[in-house]
Amino acid sequence: MKPSKVYFTDFRCHPGLNQQQKLEKLILAAGFDKIDFDGKFVAIKIHFGELGNLAFLRPNYAKTVVDMVKARGGKPFLTDCNTLYVGSRKNALDHLDTAYLNGFSPLSTGCHVLIADGLKGLDEEEVPVEGGEYVKKAKIGRAIMDADIVISLTHFKGHEQVGFGGALKNLGMGCGSRAGKMEMHSAGKPYVEQDLCIGCGACARICAHDAPHITDGKSSIDHSKCVGCGRCVISCYDGAHQAMKWDSGKRRPSCDKEKCVGCRLCAMVCPVGAIAKGEVKYKKGREETKPAREIVL
Repeated sequence: MKPSKVYFTDFRCHPGLNQQQKLEKLILAAGFDKIDFDGKFVAIKIHFGELGNLAFLRPNYAKTVVDMVKARGGKPFLTDCNTLYVGSRKNALDHLDTAYLNGFSPLSTGCHVLIADGLKGLDEEEVPVEGGEYVKKAKIGRAIMDADIVISLTHFKGHEQVGFGGALKNLGMGCGSRAGKMEMHSAGKPYVEQDLCIGCGACARICAHDAPHITDGKSSIDHSKCVGCGRCVISCYDGAHQAMKWDSGKRRPSCDKEKCVGCRLCAMVCPVGAIAKGEVKYKKGREETKPAREIVL
């Protein structure tokens, strides 16, 4: 495949030129006017962000693209598919609420939001993958397949496996229905290092598919239920973060022993080795002294 030309711009703006205008110039330079939009349904694939997350493209950029499509006779809509993991985008209703709360409303972007794989992530179309070695068919959200034109409006993000996720992930994973995402994830499934597991249960609490179970103080994962989303991997060693409290008056931390599960996360991040399971050890002679500005334990 011949590599595409990539066009760059910076964020620097002089008086009379803003970032949305620079985006329009960039899109035009990339050949936007060579596309026939007249009367066509145009899917603008974008990530709406999770609730409480700010790492997504601002709706202002989406409006710039929408206005450019509409000016050329196109019928644009913003779209994404539901997620496989637990969160605020796992079904169409929650997904729409999230999109609107994060600013992607028809009033701010100039077009509607369609969740491509429907209410429960079941509205899909099987698409043959020509020459596919590992994947012969891909399950894609139907609204995306019904569109005449697809524009990828992508933010770049860190990714625990590949380093960065960008346009390929926005389209390849993001356009997959929930079943499609499950098939893509299912090639790799996590397992538990039994010798290291402390049975904190963080993995069991975060799993949406009831795959991890604690037996005899150790976690094990039922691969017949696991969909390979990896959320348990991210949660591992993070079960007792609510046990650590900060006393703003004394400017010292303390640990709620009833909530502590011994996950050792606090001990691992402490630079002076002051934390043991279920307690905070204060340096001798400092118990009744005025606390220092920094934490010295």
